[in-house]
Amino acid sequence: MRVIGYVALNVFKESVRDRVLYSLVAFAVLLIGASYLIGQLTAGQDMKIIKDLGLAAIATFGLLIAVFIGIGLVWKEVERRSIYSILSKPVRRHEFILGKYAGLALTLLVNVAMMTAAFYLVLAYMDTQFEENVRAIWPAPAVDPGMLRAIALIVVELLLVTAIAIFFSTFSSPLLSAALTVGLWVIGHFNADLRNFEAVVDSPAAAFLARALYYVLPNFAAFDVKAQVVYALPVPVSYLVTTAAYGAVYVGVLLAGAVAIFARRDFK
Repeated sequence: MRVIGYVALNVFKESVRDRVLYSLVAFAVLLIGASYLIGQLTAGQDMKIIKDLGLAAIATFGLLIAVFIGIGLVWKEVERRSIYSILSKPVRRHEFILGKYAGLALTLLVNVAMMTAAFYLVLAYMDTQFEENVRAIWPAPAVDPGMLRAIALIVVELLLVTAIAIFFSTFSSPLLSAALTVGLWVIGHFNADLRNFEAVVDSPAAAFLARALYYVLPNFAAFDVKAQVVYALPVPVSYLVTTAAYGAVYVGVLLAGAVAIFARRDFK
């Protein structure tokens, strides 16, 4: 565990120094601030637009961080040939992979926390700009703690995307890893269509394949409850726990696969 923590800390420090990371966070903060201006253009829907855009900004920029940093974590060490000096030390291969994942996970948590704080500051400011009679017709208060449920599932989704990026980075180039990771993310948001694919095709084989992919590929749509929290619809704790457990199991499987692949690579 000490070795994993050491690797994770190094990844976190390196990610924090990355200019790309600062740019992504800056854009996220700017987008959340701009949502206030956009909201002014739609009378009566200001708060809903700001909440929707703010949550979307956190999810989108978190995704960019997870993909574009995650795909290079392993490849960069191999390309620089620093992997030889790392593995010559008392660092096992599974500790290297798990440490890389933990470091990026920590980076994501810190940046999501920063974006969430900026998001709530915008909402708190907006709350002071409206009369009491206007605030009374909102489905939820401006600074609604219920939105943290959507943000919690966004974090789980990003942790899963990170595991996918690291899995692909153990055996492919950054460009291919990025394409595969983003492709899985896109497909995962339309996973429900695979379940009902038999209704639009006449081929039993295609329907069977689609159903198999439905159960194998990650269902990212399950993590998206932004619309529910924006409109103050209930999101049961049981759903949060079940979905988080689903994500944790998937992350575990992907990391186990990444460790198994990396352990078989020959760097001699």
